[in-house]
Amino acid sequence: MRMIREEELHIEEGLLDDDNRLLAEMILPSRLKRMYDVLSARTRYITILTEAVDDPHNQAAVLRSAEAFGIQDVHVVTGAAPFEPNKWVTRHADKWLTVHKHSSIERAIRHLQQKGYQVYASYLGEGTIPLEQIDVSKPTVLLFGNEHRGVSEEALALADGKFIIPMNGFVQSFNISVAAAISLYEITKRAKQVAGERYHLSLAEKKEIYEHWMKLSLSPRLRKMVESKIGGRND
Repeated sequence: MRMIREEELHIEEGLLDDDNRLLAEMILPSRLKRMYDVLSARTRYITILTEAVDDPHNQAAVLRSAEAFGIQDVHVVTGAAPFEPNKWVTRHADKWLTVHKHSSIERAIRHLQQKGYQVYASYLGEGTIPLEQIDVSKPTVLLFGNEHRGVSEEALALADGKFIIPMNGFVQSFNISVAAAISLYEITKRAKQVAGERYHLSLAEKKEIYEHWMKLSLSPRLRKMVESKIGGRND
């Protein structure tokens, strides 16, 4: 089997090593290039945190919007219902994401803040700023709450700020999936311009995700075969 090289695929040098090159040789070059193009637009600079979003359709729609706008990480705190996004709605978009589940909203927010993120909660009450005024010079988390109750008081107290999507009609709010999509479109557009190279993944992050995506693209049989070859070579 002919060895695949980065320059043939027009992908970043260093993305393939001796191990994951074996995976790449099992995948069509056009597929590898498509995955690389998507990966090149991925970000961890902006992420989403959902709190007690119970409806499987809403869970799925948020994931699908995140994937569409190039968000790699989605953080989840479950509520009354388990986190089981509707597969028909996600259209498998969730398999390309890294979903982090947290046991409580306090742990989720503190974890993200310790990693250098500022957390902005979607909120309809006092003390909010318009979405377009969020300072995107820092890595940012957008927090969305339960479909009916919204973001909890605990989350609001821990968040670094609160935002609202300005509206001109009689309605005061959007469905969470619509709100997430609008918010991601606006904030990613500005963050790309402001953050520059900081917006994009590092080579190490790209390599890890690219290898994971390649494994997802193979059948279980082929994946097992390649992993066996890699394991045998490393013994």
